[in-house]
Amino acid sequence: MAATEQTAARWLEVTGCPMVEGWGMTECVAVGTNNIVIDRKFNSTIGTPGPSVDIIVIDEDGKEVGVNQAGELCIKGPNVMSGYFNKDSSSDFTKEGYFRTGDIVSMDEKGYFRLLDRKKDMILVSGFNVFPNEIESVMLDCKGIIECAVIGIPDEHQGETVKIYIVPADNNVTKSDIKEFAIDNLTGYKCPRHIEFVTELPKSNVGKILRQKLREKHMSDNPQTL
Repeated sequence: MAATEQTAARWLEVTGCPMVEGWGMTECVAVGTNNIVIDRKFNSTIGTPGPSVDIIVIDEDGKEVGVNQAGELCIKGPNVMSGYFNKDSSSDFTKEGYFRTGDIVSMDEKGYFRLLDRKKDMILVSGFNVFPNEIESVMLDCKGIIECAVIGIPDEHQGETVKIYIVPADNNVTKSDIKEFAIDNLTGYKCPRHIEFVTELPKSNVGKILRQKLREKHMSDNPQTL
């Protein structure tokens, strides 16, 4: 998840150095994009492709999307692996040889990429793409929420609907408070229809929230939806 403007400002205040955001993954030898090091103004993007790196953004049909439209980041370059060991990796690449990263991004008019979410975590509500990171970022501004995580769950009318897991600050936070805040700050189809309070969220060893564990928890708690 990208840093916030407040985090970047605090980092600059403490260290005297700007926070330079970028993007990468193991399959791309860690680095794929980065912001300009000498640019001291925080822009909340992951920057532009590195030297000799080419990136395209495609839709579900493999067609390139337009400026400021969401799609899967696909990358090609000398830093990109040729395939997984002992595995047919043909489906992991486009026919043009771009590696499918599974990350959803958009590119602005200046060629800067904005990281939106993981493709596998994207929620499809009545044909609209909903990104959990966006909802979580908004809902964390709600008084009384310490942490939250959003997943999509099956819905017979909309295909999927939004569910939010919340770690509350105390017992004074109610579901009504959460719903009211969401209605005031989110587009209707992005508002969580299901709310569950928990004492903690499942996380990896590096502190990343594991949404897959929450999906498994929901299915376990609601076997009738299987």
